[in-house]
Amino acid sequence: MTWHAFAALAITLIIAPALPGIATKTKSVLTGRRGAPVLQLYFDIWKLLRKGAVYSTTTTWVFRAGPVVVLASLLGAAVLFPLDGREAVARFSGDLVAFAALVALARFALVLAGLDTGSSFEGMGASREVTFATFAEPALFLCFVALVLATGELSLSGMLGAALTATWPRTAAPLLLVAMSLFVLLLAENSRVPVDDPATHLELTMIHEVIVLDHSGPDLALILYASSLKLALFAALVMGVLVPRAAWPEPIALTVLPVGLGLVAVGVGVVESNMARLRLTRVPQLLVGAGALALFGIILLLR
Repeated sequence: MTWHAFAALAITLIIAPALPGIATKTKSVLTGRRGAPVLQLYFDIWKLLRKGAVYSTTTTWVFRAGPVVVLASLLGAAVLFPLDGREAVARFSGDLVAFAALVALARFALVLAGLDTGSSFEGMGASREVTFATFAEPALFLCFVALVLATGELSLSGMLGAALTATWPRTAAPLLLVAMSLFVLLLAENSRVPVDDPATHLELTMIHEVIVLDHSGPDLALILYASSLKLALFAALVMGVLVPRAAWPEPIALTVLPVGLGLVAVGVGVVESNMARLRLTRVPQLLVGAGALALFGIILLLR
């Protein structure tokens, strides 16, 4: 562990709220609209932090703890991820399982908070969220299995570090399939088009937005920031597979980090400007397809 790992973590934490703005701005430009400023989420979070929170009389401590657990879980996942392309702040053999578990814990806490309101509407969104998660999580583990087979490493720092740089010339085709699968998972995990539409006004099609309808003030600010951090982590995962940086000079690797995250966000905006939201019954098929891409990568690695 070096200071570069802490620097990469700090850079990611700072620029995370800009990524949804980059995606939205890209979509706006491509569809002929002006759109909100790229830094709009910073302003929204700051405004919400200065407001008070309103709690329903039907909610319990589960509702109040939800945003804190969500953010803490994703911060823990960020600590385990090699954001500098070399080594994470904390690493151990099998930490890829802990990473996936922390992301799942964040989802679980958010779903519980939504259910704690007693609202059937939020319960509907929570049900959809966990249903899609049952398809997304196996696909994520298939991607990890492919990376383990390609690099022979059981930690995220090993899989996305020097071992990946060494094996990339021989395993480019399966790794490209894994990157494609991870990009689809990024869209699903972060409630982006074509899985969900963060700007939708159609209440019966909401997934993530409906779960957080009862949150307000600082609680909503924590959720918004945690959502942007989750987007940054999955963007870093896609970037880490496509662009191994372990052999690069450390200052250059750190400089490329925000650029790469921004380019992934632009890719999200391009997808959203060219695709419509899928019907809910089609989303599991999309996620199964993402898992199939990773599985094909595994087959190629085993040949």
